[in-house]
Amino acid sequence: MLVTHPQSTAVMHPRLFGGVGYYAVMASCGHAVVDTFARYDKRAKDTHRYTIADTRGVLRLTVPVGKPDIPGATWRDIPISDHGHWWNIHRTTLESAYGRTPFFEFYIDRFLPLFQPQGSLGMPATVGELIEASDAILRAIAGIETDVSYGPVQGAAYEVLPSGDQCPEYYQVRSSRLGFIPDLSMLDLIFNMGPETPLVLRRWIQHMK
Repeated sequence: MLVTHPQSTAVMHPRLFGGVGYYAVMASCGHAVVDTFARYDKRAKDTHRYTIADTRGVLRLTVPVGKPDIPGATWRDIPISDHGHWWNIHRTTLESAYGRTPFFEFYIDRFLPLFQPQGSLGMPATVGELIEASDAILRAIAGIETDVSYGPVQGAAYEVLPSGDQCPEYYQVRSSRLGFIPDLSMLDLIFNMGPETPLVLRRWIQHMK
């Protein structure tokens, strides 16, 4: 059981494949609201960008977005662009980065439906929908039992996430050469630690107390 504050509600920025600290905060609360209905801001690249580690260290992958076609558009309105066939780049990059991790082959098929051209069966059409779909998969694998809903959020402050220096270390396949790299996407934790992911999240939560 990860929930340590069953009566608390966490209000979260929308994040594509959010970091370990992000999900530790979510997992510690009885309820979380992810504000995918927040107003679109083209400067907020972290909404549709996630951070992994490859052979050289930190790498950020971005899903390209189209222009809003309505005034006051939210992230649920912003279309995902086909620019650069990004889905091929992300799939190939994830395989290169994590293909040798212990649990990549056990979990990657659950994420592949999210890396397809727009219009493919089951592929989310907007950034908000993609975040919600990826969030559901991550929470299922990580055993997060928090009751999660999706915005809009009115008059509430977003959660302050723990920083990297508060991160309990976990096994990373290249740590002997690169050292431990904090603040990575939950994908990094899942591919490296697999069914022990909830244990790492529990350690995170204990550090946050």
